[in-house]
Amino acid sequence: MVVLDTRPVTQTEALTVPTPKRRRRARVHFTQFKWLYLMLLPGIIYFVVFRYGPMGGAVIAFKDYVPFLGIADSPWVGFKHFEDLFASPDFGRIMANTLILALLSVVVAFPLTIVVALLLNELRVNMVKRSVQTLIYIPHFLSWTVVASLTYLLFALDIGPLTQLINGLFGTDTSFLTDPAWFRPIIVLQDIWKNTGWGTIIFLAALASVDQEQYEAAIIDGAGRFQRVWHVTLPAIRPTIIILLVLQMGQVLNTGFEQIYLMTNSLNRQVADVFDTYVYFMGITQGSYSYSTAVGLFKAVVGVVLIFGANWLAKRFNQTGIF
Repeated sequence: MVVLDTRPVTQTEALTVPTPKRRRRARVHFTQFKWLYLMLLPGIIYFVVFRYGPMGGAVIAFKDYVPFLGIADSPWVGFKHFEDLFASPDFGRIMANTLILALLSVVVAFPLTIVVALLLNELRVNMVKRSVQTLIYIPHFLSWTVVASLTYLLFALDIGPLTQLINGLFGTDTSFLTDPAWFRPIIVLQDIWKNTGWGTIIFLAALASVDQEQYEAAIIDGAGRFQRVWHVTLPAIRPTIIILLVLQMGQVLNTGFEQIYLMTNSLNRQVADVFDTYVYFMGITQGSYSYSTAVGLFKAVVGVVLIFGANWLAKRFNQTGIF
C-alpha cells in the first residue's frame, strides 16, 4: 500500500525542489551572462589552485615531513613545531618587527589613502582630476623589483641624489639603505608611493554615491568646505572605511615578502626579518618544511581571529561589518 504525503509544501521546501521552470530560468541566466561568467573563471581557477589547493599540504605542520616519505607516510609530531616556534629566540623579534610595520601601515598609509581620495574629490576641473589620478595610479603597476631598484638608485651612499641632498643639508653621513633606523621609514614610503593612488579607487567610488543634496543643505547652513567634508563626506563613506579596515586586520602579519626581501641586507636584518621572509629562509633555504608551514599556519590563524575580532567590534559599535 502506497502512502501519499498530503501535507502542504513549505516555502523553504519549494525553493529547494529543482523544478523544470527553475532550471530553465537558470539556463537562460547563464546563457545571457555567459561572457561575465567566462571572465570570472580565471579568478576562480586562481583561488582554487593557489589558495584552496595548497591547504591540504598544511597538515605537514603537524608532521615531521620527509620529502622521500611523502605527506601521508611522514610521522606525526603534533604541536612540536608550534612549540619550537614560540620557544625560538627569533619569535619575539620577528613578531615585533611584523607588528610595527603593520601598525605603521594602518596608522600612516591607510589614512593617507582616504586623505588623497578626499582631495581628488574636491577637484572640480575634470582634466586635472583625471591627470592626477592617472599619475598616482601608475606606481601600482610597477613590480616591487622596480621599486626596490629605484630606491637603491635614489639612496645609494655615493651616487644617490636623495642621499647627497639630505646629507648635504643636514651635514650627516647616513647610509639610508643599511641603517636599521631608516629601514621602516623607507618601507612605509615605498608602500605609500606604490599603493596610495590605487587604494583611492574604492573611496572615490564611495564618494560618488554621496547625496549632493546634503552638500547643498550644508552650504545653506553656512558650512565651509572643511566642515562639509567632516560632517557630510566622512560619515557617508564611514561604512566603506570600516569594511576596508576590518579586511586589513586580516593582513596584519602579512607584510609582503617581495618588498621586505628586496630591501633586506646583512646590516638591517635585525629589524627587517618578518614572518614572510622568515618562512622563506626556514623553509626554502634551510629545508625546514614542517616548521615553516607551522609558521605560515600560525600567521593565517591569527589573521582569521583578527578579522572576526575586528568585525565583532564594528558590530558592537553599531557599524557596518563584512558579515
